Amino acid sequence: MAICEKPMPRLTTRGKRSDIAPKAAISLRVMLVDDDDTRAAFVTQALLATGNDVVARLSSTEDLLSSVRRVQADIILVDMDNPARDVLDNCAAVTQQIPKPIIFFAKNSDPDKIFDAVRAGVSAYVVDGLSESRLRPILDVAIARFQEHQKLRTELEDMRVRLADRRDVERAKATLARMRNLDEAAAYALLRRSAMAHRVTIGEAARTVLAAADIFDTKDPS
Repeated sequence: MAICEKPMPRLTTRGKRSDIAPKAAISLRVMLVDDDDTRAAFVTQALLATGNDVVARLSSTEDLLSSVRRVQADIILVDMDNPARDVLDNCAAVTQQIPKPIIFFAKNSDPDKIFDAVRAGVSAYVVDGLSESRLRPILDVAIARFQEHQKLRTELEDMRVRLADRRDVERAKATLARMRNLDEAAAYALLRRSAMAHRVTIGEAARTVLAAADIFDTKDPS
C-alpha cells in the first residue's frame, strides 16, 4: 500500500506556495491494540504528539468488539509483529457490527496475511514501521478509504433493497390481480394505497400482501 508521507504544498493562484498556515487536523480518539509495553508507549506518545488521544489500550487477547462498544473511538490502531488469527477475527467482527477504520502496523509482509487483513475490514496495512512523521498521513488515508468503502456498502445495500422491492411488488401485483380479479394498474393502485394508509414503503406493503396470501393459500393439513 503506497501512502504519501508529505502533503502537497498549497499553491496560490500564481502557482507559488501559500504562506497561509494549513487548517489544524482534527483530533482523533484512537483505540490501540498492542502487546508490547515499550512499543505501545512509543505509539501513544506519537499519537499524542500529532494531536490525537488514546482512549483505550488493549492486548491482542482482549475482546475488541465489546471494547469498541464501550469506548467511542474514531479509529482502531493495531501494532504487532505478526497479526494473529484471533486479532483478525476480532477485527472482522467489528467491521460487521460496528464499522470503524482499522490500521495494522506489522512486520509481516506475507501476502496471505495481508489478504486476510483486508477481508477482515482493515483499512490500511503498513509494513514499513511506524514513525511520528508518517502517522498523521496514514491515519487520514485510512479514514478516507474507510469512508469510501462505507459509501460503497451503503450504495450496494440500497440497490439490493430496491431490487428486492421491485421483485416483491411485481409478485404482490400478480397476487392481488388474481385474488381480486384486477388488472395490473388497479392492483398496483391498491398496493400503493395500502402502503400510504399504513405509512410503509410499497416494498413493505408488497411483502405484507405476499405473507397474507401465503397464509390463505396454505391448505389445512387436517
